Parts: sequence; structure tokens; C-alpha cells
Amino acid sequence: MARGEVRVRVLIVDDHPAVRRGLRTFLELADGLEVVGEAANGPAALDLIAATEPDVVLLDMALPGMDGVEVLHELQRRELSCRALVVTSYTDRMPAAIRAGARGYLSKDVDPVALVAAVRSVAAGHLLLEPAAVAALIATPTEGSTLTARERDVLLLLAEGRSNREIARALAVAEKTVKTHVSSILLKLGLADRTQAAVYAVRSGLTDH
Repeated sequence: MARGEVRVRVLIVDDHPAVRRGLRTFLELADGLEVVGEAANGPAALDLIAATEPDVVLLDMALPGMDGVEVLHELQRRELSCRALVVTSYTDRMPAAIRAGARGYLSKDVDPVALVAAVRSVAAGHLLLEPAAVAALIATPTEGSTLTARERDVLLLLAEGRSNREIARALAVAEKTVKTHVSSILLKLGLADRTQAAVYAVRSGLTDH
């Protein structure tokens, strides 16, 4: 790793020791990643997250005592700033996980190279959803036609993880105008936040992801 390069700190949360060992092996072989701990259940994970302050948490959905969605809600309640990347066998839990703040969702049979890339992508602030997981959302009706052309432009850039300032620059409009468009998008689509809007864009086929 080059001098001055910042490592991505990762915490692994899964109740199966073999899975944790496998994930740790993949991650520790990659440049620029550092595994700072492992947890086998939700309460232990929350304590470790507070103590180690990881950049990314690899989180299973099926955990004893407190499932992955509950852990995600608790992360928000405690205002812990790590980004959660769900790695699980349960793709049907993606809608609940994304609503609870997950920044990515992958199945456990993900290729090691893809897993490392996903960790880096989520650490960089991107939303990452595996195609098989996105399929779990297809049944929800879409309402993209209710958006204006400019709102659709804003939504596409938002789905790329752009900030309001970056969107404003890309569209040559004021940042205040972008904020107005984002508020309108959320209101029209019945969404709670930018993350849900990004998921909507992916789910609706509005992006190339």
C-alpha cells in the first residue's frame, strides 16, 4: 500500500465461525483493507462498532437475538457512522435492510474479488446492490412517469451517490434548486430519504447499474 493511503477498516458480523473466517481471509488478502474485528451477534456487533469505529460493517441478516435489520436500526439510533454492507443468504430482506440504512446488499456466494470491490465501493459512499437482490424489489409498482424530466435527471445523479452540490454543478443549477427537486422526488414517490430514492432508481431500471 502506498504511503499515506487510507485503509478501509472492516468489521465482520456473522454467527457462523466458518463464514467469518472465509470473509476475513478474502479481505486480508486485499490491499488497503483491514479487518478490525468479528462479532457473532447483534449486541456484540454494536459494542465492537462503537469501540473500533470501522468504515464498513459486513452484516448478516440472520443473527441470534437481534437480526440484521434491528442492528441497522440501532446503528441509526446510536448515530454510529459506519456503512453497512449486508452479506446474506436472504435476498428477500433487502427492502427492509435498505430502508434501515444498509448501503449494499450481496449474497453469501459472492465472488471474493466482487466482495472486495463492494467493500471499497460502499466505503467510498456508493450504494451497491447485487442484481439478484434487486430482483426482490421488482414486484413494487413504479411511478417514474410522475417525475418531471429535470427531476429524473436529479434522481439519476442521486443514484450515483452525488451530493446536492455535485448535482448542481452537473446540471448547472443552484444547489437550492437541487434541494427542491430532491424534496419533490421524495414526496411524489413516497420515499423517506436519498437512499430509498437511489434504490428506487435502480429497481425501476432508470440507471445502468
